[in-house]
Amino acid sequence: MASEIAKVPSHHATLNGDLVVPTGARGVVLFAHGSGSSRLSPRNRAVAAGLRAAGFGTLLLDLLTRDEEREDMATARHRFDIGLLARRLADAVDWLAGRPDTAGLPVGLFGASTGAAAALIAAAERPASVRAVVSRGGRPDLAGDAVPLVAAPVLLVVGGDDETVLALNREAARRLAPVHEIHVVPGATHLFPEPGALEEVTEAAAAWFRDHLGEGADDDRAG
Repeated sequence: MASEIAKVPSHHATLNGDLVVPTGARGVVLFAHGSGSSRLSPRNRAVAAGLRAAGFGTLLLDLLTRDEEREDMATARHRFDIGLLARRLADAVDWLAGRPDTAGLPVGLFGASTGAAAALIAAAERPASVRAVVSRGGRPDLAGDAVPLVAAPVLLVVGGDDETVLALNREAARRLAPVHEIHVVPGATHLFPEPGALEEVTEAAAAWFRDHLGEGADDDRAG
């Protein structure tokens, strides 16, 4: 299993990431964290570990530079700049396509909270590269007009007790054109801290990526 600290170029910034590619990986999943979080998010790292156990590579990425993170902590200026976050995700997708160890692997996106909106926009902008998207407690409403343009199959995972976000996801699902599904985790709240909740998120995400990364993706898009 190859592991490295990644330096991902994006316009005038360089983004830090943790890239792990298991031997014989069936795909690679790029993570987009939520507002005020980073690649060190314990929830995303737990999901990433589960996906690696299922045979996927993972790239956990800081979508802001260190200077931007410091500014954001004081002003919250960047965390809701969904356009900026989506552009950097798209650049990371391109970066994965340019590496010899990941160039041949289908790419999935896993977005949490506001990161889910950025993931949907990036998927709409890279339809040939992004083969599946999973949203955890996401804000797909913040993706705006990009939602119906997403070509990849989308799984929306939401806590059953996260009522406001669940309503937003149901509304977004009505605007999604490709294969999509809402997976409700009973009794879970926004950050899935309840016993077994995050494990259910991980299992649902792994199953979605198994079904929709690689060969099945072309069938999904045709249907």
